[in-house]
Amino acid sequence: MKLSLFKASVYAAVLLPGMAYAQTNLNGSTGSAIRTEVPFLNITPDSRSGAMGDAGVALSPDANATYWNPSKLAFLEDNHTVSLSYSPWLRRLVPDVSLSYLSYAHKLDDRNSIGASLRYFNLGSISLADESGTSQGSYTPNEFAIDGSFARKFGDNLSLGLTLSYIRSNLSNISFVSGSAQTSRAANAVAAGVSMYYKNPTQQFGKDALFAFGANISNIGTKIGYTDNGPRYFLPTNMKLGIANTWFLDETNQLTFAFDVNKLLVPTTTVNPDGSVNNGDDVSVPAGIFQSFTDAPGGFSEEIKEITVSPALEYWYNKQFALRTGYFYEAASKGGRKYLSMGVGFNYQDFTFDFSYLAANQQNSALANTLRFTLSANFGGKK
Repeated sequence: MKLSLFKASVYAAVLLPGMAYAQTNLNGSTGSAIRTEVPFLNITPDSRSGAMGDAGVALSPDANATYWNPSKLAFLEDNHTVSLSYSPWLRRLVPDVSLSYLSYAHKLDDRNSIGASLRYFNLGSISLADESGTSQGSYTPNEFAIDGSFARKFGDNLSLGLTLSYIRSNLSNISFVSGSAQTSRAANAVAAGVSMYYKNPTQQFGKDALFAFGANISNIGTKIGYTDNGPRYFLPTNMKLGIANTWFLDETNQLTFAFDVNKLLVPTTTVNPDGSVNNGDDVSVPAGIFQSFTDAPGGFSEEIKEITVSPALEYWYNKQFALRTGYFYEAASKGGRKYLSMGVGFNYQDFTFDFSYLAANQQNSALANTLRFTLSANFGGKK
């Protein structure tokens, strides 16, 4: 897309939450959401959980556990698993933004597994021109994160995981600070995450069943900034908690109910009387995490509104065909994302194809009609 220098600044103001109090953020929430940098880190990358209202922390393990809950990797059955996902993103706003996700998992032995993933967020190509139409060059904003995970079983039902991440955000060769242009640079950060997974085979209603609980705290890392002496912003440090209960109805049919809750562990965004925005950027990362549970101006009732919920269902027939649906809810005063999602999955031998569709129930939502595609493969036998 070709934009004038002025239009490029508007583009940044609409899409880049660290540069302006945006009306639509990169994750599809409105300007009332809690602001962080690199929000693409919390965009659902795969089709399975994308079809289930962004629930996934306690679902059965697959290669995409490197994003949802790395500790689940310890319970993978296949020696090697690889998955590739692609999603056009915010197509109602811009035509060439997309999220790609490549993940890999390897089972070292019966108790230990490792995983790695690459998330690449492409914001399209922007051509700059001055008001007279003279070309001022172009740039391609993009962001990516590289993750490495290790998971280990402790007994037959419990596993723990550790993740290390490198994050790079290259948004623009120009930023706007106090009305004056200032050369910016790509921003870099490192982060860590901790996770756990517990499963309990049981009997429910006379049928075999499996109850699972998962937890994942991710993106605990350094603040990120785009200029040498400019402000630095919080990463989207995030806590996911979830359950999944699977009923094995018979030899060919199984049904899973999942329920996730999610909370950002960063200070609440508030607007000062003079109209300026306070993101709590003057506090340290550890202080911001603890402060995130008690700093909402409206007290406990507002803190509860900062939690998103995702109920979901998944049905498998003969482990070959899956139907999925889910709902994502976020309070209107904290971003306002509300949408129903659905999708299908097909498993043939060692290959699985998943597709999801997001149907936002808000008029003119930037997330409406979002599609995701995922292709996964297992190889190397089973341990």
